[in-house]
Amino acid sequence: MIQYFRNINHQTIAIDKPDSGAWVNVLPPLKLEEFTELAGSLDIPLDFLTDSLDIDERTRFEEEDNVKLIVIKTPTENNSFNESDAFYITIPICIILTHNQIVTVNSFENAAIKKFLSTFQNRHPDNRKLMVLKIIEKVVQNFLEYLKEINLQRNIIEQKLYASNRNEQLLEMMRIQKSLVYFVTALRSNELLLMKIERTNFLALTDEEREILNDLIVDNSQALETANIYTNILSSTLDAFASIIANNQNDVLKRLSVITIVLTFPVLVASIYGMNVPIPYAHSSYAFYIPVLLSLVISLVIGWFFLRKKLF
Repeated sequence: MIQYFRNINHQTIAIDKPDSGAWVNVLPPLKLEEFTELAGSLDIPLDFLTDSLDIDERTRFEEEDNVKLIVIKTPTENNSFNESDAFYITIPICIILTHNQIVTVNSFENAAIKKFLSTFQNRHPDNRKLMVLKIIEKVVQNFLEYLKEINLQRNIIEQKLYASNRNEQLLEMMRIQKSLVYFVTALRSNELLLMKIERTNFLALTDEEREILNDLIVDNSQALETANIYTNILSSTLDAFASIIANNQNDVLKRLSVITIVLTFPVLVASIYGMNVPIPYAHSSYAFYIPVLLSLVISLVIGWFFLRKKLF
């Protein structure tokens, strides 16, 4: 699906064709026929449009026939039905600067483009370089917001783990850990991309626009540092819970071993008195009570010994 927008009198107006100064937004479902038609009408290399179809597309920028392409990663919720997949993944956004328009291509719907659309009436489409910076700004904000959600989820799951060590909570922690791996990888590549854009001045920015880009680099670095901190905290938490579970298992096995030892001696006494051979007091009226009392005394003595040694 292809959308065309113009900013007229600070109002976002949907139009039917890509006029000069328009913003072209390509959303799923994506069709090759639409890509071919759009590439022909706007004089865009076709591979610039289809690059977004690869979810593992690397971040980069390039230029061909005075058409500039920037590929940047943004987070989005994972709609996979597999319960072991990450809660969040990262997807590429292709930002294309044509001769007269700015084009964004998304393989999935994402919050960054939605936020940019909600503020499009405050933008200046004629300044396409500033439009690119504002889209990148929404991407960085999107990362920071998702990181806050991830940290909140981690705290909730951690509290549940304190109450009961269940596999469901551990699986959710693992899914959060996978999400953070996606985030750290994407933020690191985005940081390299932004620094390279600044170093090469790929967008031919003015001094004021370069300051905006520097601020975006700082914000992206902050998001990357936050993601690394959350990753380290999560790894430490999982290691701590693994140690707690192992200790609990050792305590259970130790208690079972003590119980086994305590019960072994009464069984031994009963076995001896149950032999089909002559034994002392076999014909006494207390023949039943003697082994019972002896077994009870031995069990109490052994149990007292383990309690004294704090082994039970």
